[in-house]
Amino acid sequence: MNTTLALSDTFGSDLVRGIGAILLYGVIGLLLMFAGFYAIDWTTPGKLSKLVTQGLPNAVIVTASGMLSMAFIVVVAIFNSASDLTEGLITSLVYGLLGIVVQVVAVRLLEWATRIDVASTIESEKFAPVSIVVAAAHIGLGLVVAVGIS
Repeated sequence: MNTTLALSDTFGSDLVRGIGAILLYGVIGLLLMFAGFYAIDWTTPGKLSKLVTQGLPNAVIVTASGMLSMAFIVVVAIFNSASDLTEGLITSLVYGLLGIVVQVVAVRLLEWATRIDVASTIESEKFAPVSIVVAAAHIGLGLVVAVGIS
């Protein structure tokens, strides 16, 4: 008995379409991560990139947790996008941007409610335990917003 392993007639075009989708979603994800970083930087006192470059431990913790929270939102926005490529890219972008806005507003409201002085915390050269609270707020709210997208 002879068995022949053959690829489907549409294998090549399906492969190219899949590669194109990966690249496009990658670009959308990168753009959303940039938007997320700048949203965090814009709404947080001080220039985060400068504070992180200086090696200030609390700025590093808060920035890293903010980026992780944005990644949750971006991943879920892409994962739950429409099955059609064009619609999927659009829904990923819209849900991702909306999620970033909701995340930033929620974190700032929580910081206001807890009366945490984020500016002095992230500018401190010494580790401040309150930075862990701010980081937990970023991650927790990022998860909440991500699940809201799903």
